[in-house]
Amino acid sequence: MNNNIHSQLQLLFLLLIAIFTSCQAPQTLPPKARIIISSDIGGTDPDDFQSMIHLLMYADLFQIEGLIASPFEKGRKKDLLDMIDLYAQDFGQLKKHAQGFPEPDSLRNVCKQGLISAAPYKGFDAPSEGSDWIIQCAQKASDQPLWVLVWGGMEDLAQALHDAPGIKEKIRVYWIGGPNKKWSINAYAYIAEHHPDLWMIEANATYRGWFMDQESSPKLKGDAYYDNYIQGGGAMGKAFKNYYGGDIKMGDTPSLAYLMNGDPDDPLTESWGGSFRPIGHSSRHIFERNTTIADTVAAYAVLEWRFTGPESAIPEDSACFSLEISNQIWPGYYLGNGIYGVRYSSKKPEIASYATASAIPELNGHTGQFVSTRPWPGKACPDDYLSGTHWYGDRPEPEYFLENQQGAKTVSRYREMFLLDWAKRWEWLK
Repeated sequence: MNNNIHSQLQLLFLLLIAIFTSCQAPQTLPPKARIIISSDIGGTDPDDFQSMIHLLMYADLFQIEGLIASPFEKGRKKDLLDMIDLYAQDFGQLKKHAQGFPEPDSLRNVCKQGLISAAPYKGFDAPSEGSDWIIQCAQKASDQPLWVLVWGGMEDLAQALHDAPGIKEKIRVYWIGGPNKKWSINAYAYIAEHHPDLWMIEANATYRGWFMDQESSPKLKGDAYYDNYIQGGGAMGKAFKNYYGGDIKMGDTPSLAYLMNGDPDDPLTESWGGSFRPIGHSSRHIFERNTTIADTVAAYAVLEWRFTGPESAIPEDSACFSLEISNQIWPGYYLGNGIYGVRYSSKKPEIASYATASAIPELNGHTGQFVSTRPWPGKACPDDYLSGTHWYGDRPEPEYFLENQQGAKTVSRYREMFLLDWAKRWEWLK
């Protein structure tokens, strides 16, 4: 063999080794999203149990850094632990099909108890195990943001931002608002006023496209999906029947789905969790009088009534009267200097009436009405909270409405794709 041929063979051999080595090189996978869930699990709406089961079935896709139980009234951290016990029973089967499912004990170790009462007028109160955990996780050294997915009230997030405002640079928030905004109105008002530069998706109606199934095929409708896909799916499948009789709602799941499909860095693009647009303001109306049917506000706006009463020796921010709307009661507070205030947010278009009650005569027996309409946030007014460049809300264009739910079609269009993907995972458990 002459030297020329020998050199060519050596070159060919080295080239083949290089090609083989490059083919065998491990693929660099994108890092898993860091998430904390703040949930009102165990509270008045059982859909959080459904959403938690869904999260656990996709736990291999995320770096779950915290699970916080923050329900008003009943419900505690134990509800999270009960869900993880179900996951533990199905864990062996899940990890046969995908790598990366976290050990059950690692999830138990990040379960925290959050605040269990609504914030007073100032919007924060005292730290909780949950709010401290948000701060601790946000302050970890990482080149990734920490996604705080809020499935209920904003009390723990508001407390964390009050106690450590610097975490704003490290976190991104996707909040299921709507009814949760009504119940968490003071915490929301604090965040909107004092932290408008927060990176925030405020989904007041978009998420409803998740369970509005008018356009779904019969097998994928909420009341049929269980029998067609979930039944027989391990311990979690058996437990799923306990919530809404297995009829799927999972109104909080779009916050997780937003990270599963699409570009989470750009809320304007499409994803399983919806498409949004930046808002320059969040609607607020301050009334120093009783309102009437002539007063029109945007649904999901912050409404504040302020009444004049006697100078009082009670501490500021003390609850001392109530406002009743639609058979629900909201506490009103002493603001100081003889001024008393109460906040409310309407979760839908409505004509609403209210009445106050108090042992203080000047605050007792106020009555009035108002009309709420869509879209939100509505026309700008002087009372509005001004939002930063990364505060996003429901799409207002009529073509994205589903019935009267603003932005809901940006989620409903992907409902079947999501449910069929989930169906594959239920098969893992059978």
